[in-house]
Amino acid sequence: MYKQILVATDGSKLSLKAVTHAIGLAQSLGAGLTVFYASPDYPLPAYADGVVYEPVSKKEYAALANKEAAKILESVSDKARAAGLECTTAHTIAASPWEAILAAAKKAKADAIVMASHGRRGVSALLLGSETQKVLTHSKIPVIVVR
Repeated sequence: MYKQILVATDGSKLSLKAVTHAIGLAQSLGAGLTVFYASPDYPLPAYADGVVYEPVSKKEYAALANKEAAKILESVSDKARAAGLECTTAHTIAASPWEAILAAAKKAKADAIVMASHGRRGVSALLLGSETQKVLTHSKIPVIVVR
């Protein structure tokens, strides 16, 4: 059925449920697993009274994002390896995580994407948006949503 599965994670408790599901699915199908994390884009500098305030430089931000990603991805890849799976990891800094997820799936030649959803509905979903919903809308491959 699926030969290569991409699981998107942000390190949250909810996304760890998706990771657990993806590991079990990959095990049962004998599929490969790619774990993907998209760091938020560099925050725009704040302007106040004509003064530009940048908390960290872009270079420092990239280093911090890479460090955080390594921690999250290593944790997941350790779980996958403990389950007997070969696992690859991928990370990017992205303004649009849903686009980054789809690009990572294409690059990994994934047959399916596994990700979590908070299950927001109504106005909160409309205001907050949903990366999962955007992936579902634009993906050309199956997306398995875990709640």
